[in-house]
Amino acid sequence: MARPEDKTVLVVDDEEDVREYLSTVLEDCGFRVLTAADGAEALQRVETAIPDFISLDLVMPNRSGFKFLRDLRRKQEWRDIPVLVVTAHAHDDLGREDFTRIFSEKAVGGPSFYLEKPVNSDQYADLICEKLGVEIVSEPDESDAGRLRRQLHEVIDQMESHQLSQLLQTLKSLA
Repeated sequence: MARPEDKTVLVVDDEEDVREYLSTVLEDCGFRVLTAADGAEALQRVETAIPDFISLDLVMPNRSGFKFLRDLRRKQEWRDIPVLVVTAHAHDDLGREDFTRIFSEKAVGGPSFYLEKPVNSDQYADLICEKLGVEIVSEPDESDAGRLRRQLHEVIDQMESHQLSQLLQTLKSLA
């Protein structure tokens, strides 16, 4: 079975916070991640390095997810890249038409699966792992609490004294 480190996922979304969230979910699983803010930038990324999987927003400026997918499927070497549509507009006026077209028989090579925003991180990662035949293997001695403590230490080491004081107050109020 493949490992996440061996796979590259391209995350395409015009919203920076969504792109960052989805990228972080995948990076935490061990995937290599590329990002693009729209379909035009995504095509450039694919031309530079063909990803193993694409997470694609539907409604974007410059080049929509539908137009990107149509262009992607025109090239033989890109046709079989699995694509997951991640959208908040599957059933509204902004995206309904493209959503219907992208999943219709007319959209040759269209994706067979999608997730609606807001995306559950576990569901997102599990779906991509399943489609890529990837299994996430945790370190045997690595616990969630241990990982979180390590991440906290990394953040704390970079904080100024006034930030540390605020953090300490917040932590005491939570205890």
